[in-house]
Amino acid sequence: MELPLLDLPARPTLQAKAEPILDLYQGRWEGELLHPGDLVVCCDEKPSIQARARKHPSEAPKPGGDGQLVEHEYGRQGALCYLAGWDFKHARIFDRCAPKDGIEPFDALIDQFMSTPPYSKAQRVFVVVDNGSAHRGKRSIDRLQGSWSNLILVHTPVHASWLNQAEIYFSVVQRKALQPNNFTDLDALEEHLLNFGRRYQQIAQPFEWKFTREDLDRVLNKLDVEQASHRLAA
Repeated sequence: MELPLLDLPARPTLQAKAEPILDLYQGRWEGELLHPGDLVVCCDEKPSIQARARKHPSEAPKPGGDGQLVEHEYGRQGALCYLAGWDFKHARIFDRCAPKDGIEPFDALIDQFMSTPPYSKAQRVFVVVDNGSAHRGKRSIDRLQGSWSNLILVHTPVHASWLNQAEIYFSVVQRKALQPNNFTDLDALEEHLLNFGRRYQQIAQPFEWKFTREDLDRVLNKLDVEQASHRLAA
């Protein structure tokens, strides 16, 4: 796992925000095991997904060929935002589309799972998010935890959205559902994305997450050495 070079004062801040998320993935919170009824959902948005209508139909791969032939010329049919929540332990997907990202569509995603069992009845639901504008800072904590008394919003460090497992799901969507991008309009794109989510749910398994507190320490210690070398060289 590669991290960007950090100024040393930023290390405590990164660890303070990253370590609780890594603990959640290992079934712990604030030094204690999660309760059996606790749940963890990773949420994020994939904005500005374009619908590109190819000027000529794509051709299926031919025997002995190099793969599918896709027309490179296309017309832009607009763009939408795809939002998803991923219950990493139970491999459950909650998704929806919106014309663009923002507080309203993000809160609608939260409502989508928080209003239904087992999330509505859970003792605690930890929601992991990055620092996007719809869920940034204390205002987002006050807003969402004010709406759902059993919700605990957990932010990734700045520039560390890779800690959010929803990013892994989006990488699957990009590879499996959006390549090639060939949709006649936004309705076709939305239908395709939501249908993909339903199909993927049928085969979904928890992602094999192995990065721990110890791995983070190892990476940051390596960065400390590299940064010290850079300063000496300068």
